[in-house]
Amino acid sequence: MLDLDSLLQQELQGLKDRGLFREMRRIDGMQGPTVIIDDREVILLSSNNYLGLAGHPEVIEAQYRAAKEFGAGSCASRLISGNISLYERLEEKIADFKKTEAAIVFSTGYMTNVGTITALAGKKDLIVCDKLSHASIIDGARLSGAAFRVYPHKDLERLEEILKRSIRYRKRIIVTDGIFSMDGDIAPLIGLIGISERFDAILMLDDAHATGVLGKDGKGTCEYLGIKEGVHIQMGTLSKALGNLGGFIAGSRPLIEYIRNKARSFVYSTALPPAILGGCIKAIDIVQGNAGLRERLWSNVKKFRDALLKLGLNTLDSKTQIIPICIGDASAAMKASEFLLKNGIFAPGIRPPTVPRHR
Repeated sequence: MLDLDSLLQQELQGLKDRGLFREMRRIDGMQGPTVIIDDREVILLSSNNYLGLAGHPEVIEAQYRAAKEFGAGSCASRLISGNISLYERLEEKIADFKKTEAAIVFSTGYMTNVGTITALAGKKDLIVCDKLSHASIIDGARLSGAAFRVYPHKDLERLEEILKRSIRYRKRIIVTDGIFSMDGDIAPLIGLIGISERFDAILMLDDAHATGVLGKDGKGTCEYLGIKEGVHIQMGTLSKALGNLGGFIAGSRPLIEYIRNKARSFVYSTALPPAILGGCIKAIDIVQGNAGLRERLWSNVKKFRDALLKLGLNTLDSKTQIIPICIGDASAAMKASEFLLKNGIFAPGIRPPTVPRHR
């Protein structure tokens, strides 16, 4: 007779032996510069709440008003009866923010990437992405059934070599992060646009960590680099700098209509709660109207990174609010994390497969 628990315990023990076993820390209270863990206030250095909007009183008030008017839940998928008017207001606001014809909101960022990539690509197509692309991009590429290639991090020459041998494919899709979520560096987007144009490839930008942060008005990587065209698909999240929940695609109207009809993670998911939609709308308003939040963020980033470098720590090639400290070994990273927590700093260790081994 199958003893499932014993099999799973063996697998779990293997994770523990390799220093890859994951546990969750319970956090009490609202997330801000500090949080409560084990009844103790500690400095929080691992949140995506880059601008503090998750606890912003105007965002919380907007969530409350939306819940009071529309209720606790949307109660259906968007294509059935979950498409409340707040959704359309939010999508119009995102399209205006990203300077595109239209936008579509998904329930999570992960579902956005998986749903969009699997909708656009199939067995006759090729997907090429940066080695350090987010797991949702890699999973979407694998689930699509398309041929899948990875080029070394920001290595445009290798990308060109792959595309030179790709004539037989119906569609070629290049996918990249804007800000890479573990290293904190920025994609060579201008070079990627040039390559996509030379090879008639679709270019998709995952701007999850750049939305609300990069650029004069927080519009993301394209604004930061002065790019006005050449990126066909812009993905972003509502759960990082915007402090709420969800993901979106911004692009041409035909693209958005196609995704609405073909992305299974959109079609078959319950719509987001009204409170979240109301909070997202207010968060974008704040990002557009309060440059001081970004100015404070970048001031803190410079101060913190400079201090780490003075200590001789390796922050890789980070240019953004994501500042890694490279330890080089999973077990050592976890010991460092535990040491910091004991001393009042919550900075969880990140281990493979989220990051490469020996980083």
